[in-house]
Amino acid sequence: MRDMLTGGPLDVLTGDYLAELTMLILGRDRLKDPSLGYAKTFLRQLEEGLGLAKDNGVKIVSNAGGLNPAGLAARIRELADRLGIDVTVAHVEGDDLLPRAAELGLGSPLTANAYLGAWGIAECLTEGADVVVTGRVTDASVIVGPAAAHFGWSRDDYDALAGAVAAGHVIECGAQATGGNYAFFTEHAIGTPGFPIAEISADGSSVITKHPGTGGVVDVGTVTAQLLYEIGGARYAGPDVTARFDTIQLQQDGENRVRLSGVRGEPPPPTLKVCRNALGGFRNEVTFVLTGLDIEDKARLVREQLTGALAAKPPSEVRWTLARTDHADADTQETASAFLRCAVKDAEADVVGRAFSGAAIELALASIPGFHVTAPPGKAAPYGVYTEAYVDAGEVGHVAVLADGTTTAIEPARDTTRLSPLPEPELPPALPDGPRRKVALGTIAGARSGDKGGNANIGVWVRSPDEWRWLATTLTVGELRRLLPETDGLTVHRHMLPNLFALNFVVEGLLGEGVAAQARFDPQAKAVGEWLRARHIDIPEVLL
Repeated sequence: MRDMLTGGPLDVLTGDYLAELTMLILGRDRLKDPSLGYAKTFLRQLEEGLGLAKDNGVKIVSNAGGLNPAGLAARIRELADRLGIDVTVAHVEGDDLLPRAAELGLGSPLTANAYLGAWGIAECLTEGADVVVTGRVTDASVIVGPAAAHFGWSRDDYDALAGAVAAGHVIECGAQATGGNYAFFTEHAIGTPGFPIAEISADGSSVITKHPGTGGVVDVGTVTAQLLYEIGGARYAGPDVTARFDTIQLQQDGENRVRLSGVRGEPPPPTLKVCRNALGGFRNEVTFVLTGLDIEDKARLVREQLTGALAAKPPSEVRWTLARTDHADADTQETASAFLRCAVKDAEADVVGRAFSGAAIELALASIPGFHVTAPPGKAAPYGVYTEAYVDAGEVGHVAVLADGTTTAIEPARDTTRLSPLPEPELPPALPDGPRRKVALGTIAGARSGDKGGNANIGVWVRSPDEWRWLATTLTVGELRRLLPETDGLTVHRHMLPNLFALNFVVEGLLGEGVAAQARFDPQAKAVGEWLRARHIDIPEVLL
């Protein structure tokens, strides 16, 4: 926050502090202390950032209010009084549906929050707020709201709103747009990337850039990577507008400047997405280190022994994975070793607590040669389950609360259109036949992957028209399944984005019940794209 406020000019400093997992963590905080439920890190950052923002005339908009935006707004006012800073603090509420969860058919979750849009934020800024904090709004809303307020956009300025949504989607994950987590990082001096800035124009087009002198890079590739992050099809739906990601045009506009334009918008759907988190039970895990010879036989013996030790009262779910990280004739002990992981879940803590970890460690003198584990035995830990639901937008009370307590109800969108997939674009012509070489897909293709509840998305892009002709006609759903065998048996959707030379795959159920349930080695699918890039495939030599 300090770097952004001192590194160059800003009108509005925005911050996205919420994720599906964060909402669960804040829900557990609120169980311990009802006055909590907001992102405490944001409040700590304001200790030095609030005065800098006031001195520089910078507004601050953040969803750090989490489950308690009113509580965070009150804490900010206390902080401002203590520091002697005269600021007007407003907040947006109405996303919390927990008190009405049963009535709305949402069950009995720990948290239930609807994704609100940008107009409550815009109302607070229009009425003079210096700081606006919200609960669960869409990630891009903290960017769209200030733009709508500044330019005086109407609710039906769909193209402008869609352009701001695209810009917001690019910058809401911070340095992921400036070289962080970037597939082609070896082509640049990344260092410590600066945070991105969106210079938004009245028509909704924007330039993505960063403060001068900061690390990282902003180019068409870094912006493309972030546009593909955690999306579905070409229609990117939100509470205020459905942005058509298939219409986005990107153009390098100078060093560390990328112009984003041409985005078309459509009316939003009539429903709002709801993030539900519930406590799913308890989990535990142990990782056995298998070294040297007979790795498969060692893994078999450990599985047989631990399964037998737990036979009297086995956990309801037991998942084994063997990672063959061992090398033959290895010159270090670590590279001679493989890792056998056993993860367990059950509704009862006792079943996966000492009963499990004790049974695992008691094998130490009675199992495989060289027996050891990566960490001491642990206790059972609660885990969460994320599910999404949808409610009619008219059921959600979106409210802007000004500093003096005055409230303004934000009406839901009047014009709506039910979300439907776009027709699949026409495939480009295939490349002529020619010699091919089996190399890693990542030799020419970038990827960015992430999670949406229990689903994973994998965005893959290339950087030239000929590479696109090859990618679009080669990387089919069937080929993806071959390259990523873990997707076998799961539903996979492929979406084409020709303007970005990109494909987006959505793999349903790869992450089980979501990140908090930790169903797999990479529970948020952050590196699935890098796994895909590392797989070998026949690529035309003309592209290499």
